[in-house]
Amino acid sequence: MQPTDPVSTTDVRMRGFTQRAEVPAALAWIDAHTPCLAGEPVATEDATGRVLVQDLVAPIAVPEFDRAAMDGYALRGGETTGAGDYNPLEFAVVGQAFPGRPFEGAVPAGSAVRIMTGAPVPAGLDAVLPAEYAREEHGRVAVAQPVAPGQHVGRVGEDIARGSQALAAGRRLRAQDAGLVASLGLAQVQVLRQPRVRLLVTGNEVRAPGQAKGPHEIYDANSVTLRGLVARDGGLLESHLRLGDDPERIAQALAAPGADVVLVSGGSSVGAEDHAPRLLARLGELAIHGIAMRPSSPAGMGRIGAALVFLLPGNPVSCLCAYDFFAGRAIRRLGGRPDGWPYPRVQAVLARKIVSQVGRVDYVRVKLGADGVEPIALSGASVLSSTVRADGFVVVPAESEGHGAGSEVTVHLYECP
Repeated sequence: MQPTDPVSTTDVRMRGFTQRAEVPAALAWIDAHTPCLAGEPVATEDATGRVLVQDLVAPIAVPEFDRAAMDGYALRGGETTGAGDYNPLEFAVVGQAFPGRPFEGAVPAGSAVRIMTGAPVPAGLDAVLPAEYAREEHGRVAVAQPVAPGQHVGRVGEDIARGSQALAAGRRLRAQDAGLVASLGLAQVQVLRQPRVRLLVTGNEVRAPGQAKGPHEIYDANSVTLRGLVARDGGLLESHLRLGDDPERIAQALAAPGADVVLVSGGSSVGAEDHAPRLLARLGELAIHGIAMRPSSPAGMGRIGAALVFLLPGNPVSCLCAYDFFAGRAIRRLGGRPDGWPYPRVQAVLARKIVSQVGRVDYVRVKLGADGVEPIALSGASVLSSTVRADGFVVVPAESEGHGAGSEVTVHLYECP
């Protein structure tokens, strides 16, 4: 007996799927093959949105000196005891302090220094009286309100103590986080490398937007959708190729080095020109092909070397759904981001029932109305406008036959994160 050809056993063209993997099995495969990528240094000014490799320990204190928190007069708080509107106390003004230009001399008892916000508090002084509570004339300032020692003074390390953990490993840096890194004097910070993503579009009928096309050809919407989703999830587009249905070109693009994740749009189902699954099986590992879900049942995934390959159906809604369930999760995990969907969620009540089938996960586009959640009636996998009209989607788990009217459901909202 001849050994079985592994490619022939995975070639479902014009045969159909004999079985489909369950969604949890596909997610488990992804989670088992997506360790965080290595770290790299980036300029602090470019660090927003990136993920820290390790705890960031403050090399300096912020501030490194006692500084004024108000414009006014620096003095000894204890010397203002008893000051009031009917008993103003007078202090000699012996100088002034500005940010970056401190008052250098000694301050005698009963004296004050004019000071601006952010300026170093002179040695021996411990409080700042706001300007609105003082009146200066002829080199003397009248103080009409007492000020406690330490009041309106930012102490050394009040913001960040030297040697403390300023930011924790795994944190995705927001703009203010990157600003904090800069406040520590760090020009670079170690962050996880962004996953490099290759986008391959198949189909002889597919044309780039702006190109002339024939009456039976279509414009490539999936590329634009996927590019936006990859950027949202922290991926870095390595290349973007439209390959038609030429198996040799597809094979070369699949096997080329340089990508952490390869997304193949189209050619994942059982048609005669759906070459990607058998090519993936020949070049590497076709781990899963065919998933018990609607839409996106022809989706698949595998590996070529260290690169993960995701087969995304050509129908636009199926492509979006398969990316969100599987490829997006992988990209987020590789880049150190949370693997869950980056969509805001709300709880809402169904106005009309959602019908599903036990054993299959359903991705249902919905609108939020005054009467509750309405499933969109026209919801075919090729109708991209259904996702535009929708406010979000509801996921019906495989163990459910759907949700009846009046049921509370979780709606994932199509909003920019």
